[in-house]
Amino acid sequence: MVVRQMVVDAVLLEGRSVREVARTYGVSKTFVAKLVKRYKEGGPEALEPRSRAHRSDPNRTPPEFEDRIVELRKELLDYGVDAGAATIQSRLARELSCPPSISTIHRVLVRRGFVNPQPKSDRSRAISASKPTSPTRCGSRTSLTGRSRLGAASRS
Repeated sequence: MVVRQMVVDAVLLEGRSVREVARTYGVSKTFVAKLVKRYKEGGPEALEPRSRAHRSDPNRTPPEFEDRIVELRKELLDYGVDAGAATIQSRLARELSCPPSISTIHRVLVRRGFVNPQPKSDRSRAISASKPTSPTRCGSRTSLTGRSRLGAASRS
């Protein structure tokens, strides 16, 4: 914020050129010009960094669908039956011609705080658990006699 104000002051108060200020502060000419324009239109508040996030997400599940998913979840829990995403989807399929997918329903439930996401598995534990424990299991290349199965046909 301080650098932005210094850039604008250098152009407006000191009367330096946009090119010179850009070179001095190591920023682009378009950035300096944009800051000066913002400052003229909105004052010092306009120099605050703006969010680069989308203002809307066109692919996000509509709020009325999310509300219906949550409503069904609560109903199913009150009945004491399975209230998972697959059950909710089957209920929605009765109401809608094209219900959201199970993964979408699960994301909604996580986002709304109804499901705690499971921790990611530790890859090293998964790999070590799948290693064979004895030489005679799971594709071992040696037998109990110590000979290689692949080299059994050719003897040296």
